[in-house]
Amino acid sequence: MAEMRLPRTVREADGPLIVFVQELSMADGVFVVTTIAVFALVAFIAKGVAKL
Repeated sequence: MAEMRLPRTVREADGPLIVFVQELSMADGVFVVTTIAVFALVAFIAKGVAKL
């Protein structure tokens, strides 16, 4: 089967957009993991302070 080829300008325009979306997804993931880690650390410290 013949492969449908898009015009060069369309392919170049979509490339950076896809990379940008992937970077946003990665940044969101890092933010969620960092937020959970900070809450866990605060809970751990609060638990230790409560024992004093």
